[in-house]
Amino acid sequence: MDTFVVKTIRQLAEINEADREIYEKCFQVREIKKGGFFVKEGQVCRYMGLIESGLMRNYIVQDGTERTFDFISEMGFLSNYESFVSQRPSVTNIQALENTIIHVASFEDFEYIYQHTRSGDRIGRLVLGRAFTKVCNELNSFYTDSAEQRYKKFIATYPKIQQRVSQYHIASFVGVNPPSLSRIRKRTQ
Repeated sequence: MDTFVVKTIRQLAEINEADREIYEKCFQVREIKKGGFFVKEGQVCRYMGLIESGLMRNYIVQDGTERTFDFISEMGFLSNYESFVSQRPSVTNIQALENTIIHVASFEDFEYIYQHTRSGDRIGRLVLGRAFTKVCNELNSFYTDSAEQRYKKFIATYPKIQQRVSQYHIASFVGVNPPSLSRIRKRTQ
């Protein structure tokens, strides 16, 4: 019987028995309680994870204001990729919005996976490619879309988590304050 990690990885690439054993060995289960952190600003992100259950947000603090730029839920890969790949301190925070179960592998584990599996490079390229595309789309949206358009994209991109995220965090993601988000929501209903 495949573990959660192996089932998820099989959706990205074919893996043989030897690869399966390596993935199972390299990934460890970690639980982060609501309000806890996967990584904080100033820490080096030592792990990449795969969320089995729960919800996380990725945000930066700018002039004392939290600015959310990503939500990651079930079946989502999680890391501060910039910090993880470079092994330099993170400039962002990744916080649990719910009790979250994550399967994590360290930077060293991923190096081992890349060197000793047939599927590791492909999976790494796919995960990082998706993360890069997501960041590019969000950056483009931030500069070209109105707050109302960003809210509509939030609804389209994250349909299953809308009820699980506070209006404060959604407003932060859209780039407005909560009262402005309320007006946008009224106009788009």
